[in-house]
Amino acid sequence: MVAASSLFKTLLIIPFYNEEARIDRHKLAQNFKEFSQLDFLLIDDGSQDQTPQNLQSFAQEYKNVSVRKNDKNLGKAESLRQGVLSAEIKKYDYIGYLDADLATPISEIVRLLNYAEKNTDKKLIMGTRIKLLGNRVKRSLVRHYFGRIFATIISQFVLKIPVYDTQCGAKIIQAPLAQEIFKTPFYTKWLFDVELLLRMRKQSIDLTQNVVEIPLFEWTEMGDSKIRWYEFLSVPFQIIKLYAKYS
Repeated sequence: MVAASSLFKTLLIIPFYNEEARIDRHKLAQNFKEFSQLDFLLIDDGSQDQTPQNLQSFAQEYKNVSVRKNDKNLGKAESLRQGVLSAEIKKYDYIGYLDADLATPISEIVRLLNYAEKNTDKKLIMGTRIKLLGNRVKRSLVRHYFGRIFATIISQFVLKIPVYDTQCGAKIIQAPLAQEIFKTPFYTKWLFDVELLLRMRKQSIDLTQNVVEIPLFEWTEMGDSKIRWYEFLSVPFQIIKLYAKYS
């Protein structure tokens, strides 16, 4: 068990959409109990199955769990944005988020928080999926190579700084900054992680000094991605849109 930082109060936001068949109720319950010092905001993004009922049952059982329901499906980026805006920001030091399938274990978020405790100058701490000798990062070759191509394009032509993995769904952000950079709707649907960095830079925040990537010890690709193959085709156009808006 990785002990959570005693210094920071943290809210973790997890969006869910039609996850009834994929929710590991035992695993989630175990995490809510084990990491009771963390608060969890579970967002039902307009699900049409039994996901809302499952989430409500967690909120009823665990004091550190609350639920927010979208009237319709808004997508991950907007769900996270609404979650941040609805949070009692002054209550928290960090806002974090991760995916419903827990591809990133909550223990890895705790590792990011423990790093933050010793490096208080870092405003955004990003988990990074790098397969190294001795760790447990499991990712398909196709997604790995697609990710490397994407990261190279983003690093060289959009952010113009060396970023390895903007799309990893495990990040913690200092709460006041999260409130600011999540204030307005995102310009693109799938690249909001990149847009967060662009918004920070627009506020004259030096990304090389205030953002850090931490290799995850454990990450498991769960499959059944909500992004369909034809939506991948729109990624180059979304990159162009971001470049045009923030350059």
